[in-house]
Amino acid sequence: MISFLGLCVQNLVKTIKYILSGSVKWRSVIYQAAMISYDSLPMALSIVFIAAVIIALQVSKQFLMSGAESYVGGFLAVALIRELAPGFAALAMSARAGTAISAEVANMQVTSQIDAIKTLKIDPVGYYFAPRIIAGAVTVPMVVILAELFGVLGGMIISYVTIDLHPNRYMSSVWLFLNTRDIYISIFKGFIFGIIIPLICATQGYTTQGGAKNVGISTTKAAINSTVFLLMADLIITFIFYVNN
Repeated sequence: MISFLGLCVQNLVKTIKYILSGSVKWRSVIYQAAMISYDSLPMALSIVFIAAVIIALQVSKQFLMSGAESYVGGFLAVALIRELAPGFAALAMSARAGTAISAEVANMQVTSQIDAIKTLKIDPVGYYFAPRIIAGAVTVPMVVILAELFGVLGGMIISYVTIDLHPNRYMSSVWLFLNTRDIYISIFKGFIFGIIIPLICATQGYTTQGGAKNVGISTTKAAINSTVFLLMADLIITFIFYVNN
């Protein structure tokens, strides 16, 4: 795991150098943005929406029994924006787009397409990694914001259905509990997650050796590694911004 992390850091440095050289094809960036975020949008929004509904179902009646039903919206908004929406959205995109990236790069590796790029004196790491990392860093935060809106909306609907909590009271508690800083941190999480997903998955695919069987193995490893590193990054960011602050 440590050696793989070191390889990821090396690839990130190469990618940054490639980006600064001005060699990035922006048409490829747009294509990757659509593949990573737009195609994953329905699944990410659905997961966060359902998670918000489940949490609201679990806590709304307990809040009602304690006379604190007005605070359901605030509790749910803080949980969603600080943790659930960025985390669940990133994991959904990792499961869908990340594995696709790993399989694509791994297939290029085993079919010698990457070796062909090297003969043209083009850095294959920068060529293949840069569009995916730029696309992820730009678009994943957008998905996170939409997921937060959908999650808050889902909580509002289920709170109205289950405990007859008026939407105005629900939203009042959302704005009462929510801090603008939380939104900025969630966007920052989305930015970091947007770098981690393509970096980890493309690196896993790039290290593939062998044939078609190894492509499947690399795809599985990419799903596992991206999940682990996403959770580790989430823990570090949360510790930095929320512990003793």
